[in-house]
Amino acid sequence: MMKSHFTEKELQTRAIETLQRLFDRSPEIKIGEVESEAWIAPDRGMDFLVSISIFGRPYKLVCEVKSDGQPRHVRFAALQLRDYVNRINSAAKPILIAPFLSEKSRAICVEYGVGYLDLYGNALFQAPGILIDTSVADRPPPERRDLRSLFRPKAAHVLRVMLRNPKRAWRITELADAANASIGHVSRIRKVLLNREWAQKRENGVALADPDALMDSWRDVYRRPAGDIIKFYTSLHGPAFDNAAKNVFSLQSSEQSAVFASFSAARRLAPYLRTGTEYFYANEKGMARIADALRTSSVEKGENVEVLILKDRNILEDTIEPSSGVICTSPVQTYLDLTISGERGMESADHLRRETLTWR
Repeated sequence: MMKSHFTEKELQTRAIETLQRLFDRSPEIKIGEVESEAWIAPDRGMDFLVSISIFGRPYKLVCEVKSDGQPRHVRFAALQLRDYVNRINSAAKPILIAPFLSEKSRAICVEYGVGYLDLYGNALFQAPGILIDTSVADRPPPERRDLRSLFRPKAAHVLRVMLRNPKRAWRITELADAANASIGHVSRIRKVLLNREWAQKRENGVALADPDALMDSWRDVYRRPAGDIIKFYTSLHGPAFDNAAKNVFSLQSSEQSAVFASFSAARRLAPYLRTGTEYFYANEKGMARIADALRTSSVEKGENVEVLILKDRNILEDTIEPSSGVICTSPVQTYLDLTISGERGMESADHLRRETLTWR
């Protein structure tokens, strides 16, 4: 397993070794002298130069090594590298190297005309007669952990608040109050969003800059909310069921205790697919109201009502009323739930996203 942290010297050594292995695969490329920044001149926006020849023609690789490959840091480094190379000559080729570069970070390098390489094997290098373009699906453990921690229940509630109005700029204290979270917790989430360029700073706070990318990453690591699933049978159908469900919702006080979820919410937000089962999220009080209003009964098979009694009650606060008296999970929550509900669920999720989650 690769180390998650390197000293500056270790990282630069690994960078040079990885670069050499990359070029060893191409007999047309010959590697020559390596000069560190300290031997040349400090603070030039690069860490070392590598002399290479391609088909006998000499080039200089201008290499910058970053310990953090997050998009925010990569953008600055790539811009600095590009400007540095433009001041030298056309025989200089910029390469940005980091322990790991996400797809977005790699796209930023391409945007600025900078080659890249990470220690996991993602690489892009282009010169006359040569193109090296490799990518790997693997993510380092810290990267996966960071993503999962961002979408854990407490952090996810902060994201839900922001996604309700992505264009709004939030000050840390305002967002903490709205999400009932600590200022320190919100500050950590803000840092992650800025580093990944999913948010941007404004004069009056921080606002989401790329909600689609945020949703994509959330979808990729999403798991069903924790809680107990209870299944029942109801003989109510059509208008009789809808009226009974409205009675459940109308009995609620200011605090939500039961809502339509999954396919049931999707059918009322952006109709696409009808299923034989109705889905709810609830707490214990909401569960009792559902059982009473729908006159549910237990059966060995043929259940047509599924209720998830949530451990994360914040989900019950993120709701929408698409029509009078009908309460559903928000489009964001409904979309995420559909994506883990099989092939037809993904079809419904894609439809729901096109209809309700467009922020441009």
